[in-house]
Amino acid sequence: MSYTRLRGKKGTPHGDALDPPRRRANQKRGRGTYDNDRPPIVSVICRDSGEVRYWVVEHADKATSRRIIRASIPPKATLLFTDEATNYTGLHPQHGTVCHAVHEWARDDDGDGLREVHCNSCEGSGAALRTFLRVFRGVHKFYLAESVATFETLLNAKTISPAIVQRLCFGERLHASDS
Repeated sequence: MSYTRLRGKKGTPHGDALDPPRRRANQKRGRGTYDNDRPPIVSVICRDSGEVRYWVVEHADKATSRRIIRASIPPKATLLFTDEATNYTGLHPQHGTVCHAVHEWARDDDGDGLREVHCNSCEGSGAALRTFLRVFRGVHKFYLAESVATFETLLNAKTISPAIVQRLCFGERLHASDS
């Protein structure tokens, strides 16, 4: 019985330049857009209540970020903490950033010992969202908003009640005054 090696050994360069190895997963660098099949998901978290909101958008540009932040964050009553991405600059009067490029993940600006300037809450909920979506083995971008809305509802509910199941199955209940 002979043994034929069908695949390369880890670390061994691929022999044929005209037949490159296939890429696994979606490993394109840079920001995603709806057009290149990597729609961005923007998240906002209230640190007081823990409520999370997600938006599946076509582009994560400054205009989209401005629209979302102005619609969901009061300008004078709230602080906004983000990373150093250019699409967040100048969007809010009370805006603090951390610079991941210099390995800064959290910062204590007022000296009280608490590192309040960070965006770890949004990054952590994004990791939870990816874990939720992973079991579906890829969601088509056309249906991504519904899957994200389901996760948002379950995350904000904290407990699953009959009212939450009804909302997931049938949407918001119409009140007598709405009809």
